[in-house]
Amino acid sequence: MATQPLKYIIVGTGGWGSYWCAEVLPRLARLGKAEAAAAVDLSPEALVAARGKLGLPPEKCYTDAARAFAETRADFAIIVVPPAHHEAIVELALAHDMHILSEKPIADSMAACARIYRKVKAAGRKMAVTMSHRFDRDKQSLEAAIHSGRYGPLHYIVGRFTMNCRKFGSWGEFRHRIPDALLVEGTVHQFDILRSLARADARTVYAVTWNPPWGEFAGDSSALITLMMTNGVKCFWEGAKANASSLNRWGHDYFRAECAEGTLELDNRWLRVLRGQPWERPLAEDLPLLAGDAWMNPFLAERFCDWLAGGDPPPTHLDDNIQCAALLFAAIESAHSGKPVDVQEFLARHV
Repeated sequence: MATQPLKYIIVGTGGWGSYWCAEVLPRLARLGKAEAAAAVDLSPEALVAARGKLGLPPEKCYTDAARAFAETRADFAIIVVPPAHHEAIVELALAHDMHILSEKPIADSMAACARIYRKVKAAGRKMAVTMSHRFDRDKQSLEAAIHSGRYGPLHYIVGRFTMNCRKFGSWGEFRHRIPDALLVEGTVHQFDILRSLARADARTVYAVTWNPPWGEFAGDSSALITLMMTNGVKCFWEGAKANASSLNRWGHDYFRAECAEGTLELDNRWLRVLRGQPWERPLAEDLPLLAGDAWMNPFLAERFCDWLAGGDPPPTHLDDNIQCAALLFAAIESAHSGKPVDVQEFLARHV
């Protein structure tokens, strides 16, 4: 006997929400996993665009989230609004006994992340966060290679995310206005990738951040960060949004994993292993990327629906993602204090 598709309310159909409506949610409908029950956005124009893609009648498209939840029965809520508004939508969903699939991060502060964590756990609902970049094809291929056993034990990892977004507005005006722009808007994904590559949570983080004179940012746009993971793996990450060139932009990351029997390098979606003796130029062997029919948000949304239907939790369920939130906000504390921060103690202090 076929099961009925799950029903959801999506909150936020403009901006990044338009990608959800065009690419992620139609796929869930085709697979018979989930269908739209209602859509919410402050912009009527964004709702009109979403209505055609989701097959909703006009009366199930709302500019008032509270009214949408009060008038619509659904199994879960999808949150695609700015992080400062996540907590309010989570509370609405929990008040109506819904599970939650949210865009990253959990919220815009560690205090808000902790409140959401406690509320969801107390309500007995399921929540996951779409940490999409970790589940892109190239990063998953690197992770598989690291842990395949072919290259020996993992020694340490180096990551880089550098772009020329120095001019005001070139990375979105709001990012040029906020404090800690690089950490809040950049490392949220990069830290999660490092956690997945190391297959461990962070034990300590030490962040040095600054903004060069030519960077038109209100907060810091550059960082050098050292991580010590709970399994002993060391990580170093370079991030900059005001450099003279974009060496590794969004989705075209650089990560180098030093293993005992090979250097695994991912650069602009090109994966290879390097080996060589002293004074020799390394020999490089290209490695194929993994095959698959879904990556990033489509993959995570499908896994979330399977979880609600009785399957295993997706990798970015709330208990996992609270570690990512703790690492992000511990790095901000380290940058402000100039001292290393114990991430697990930081998390215990808040949750």
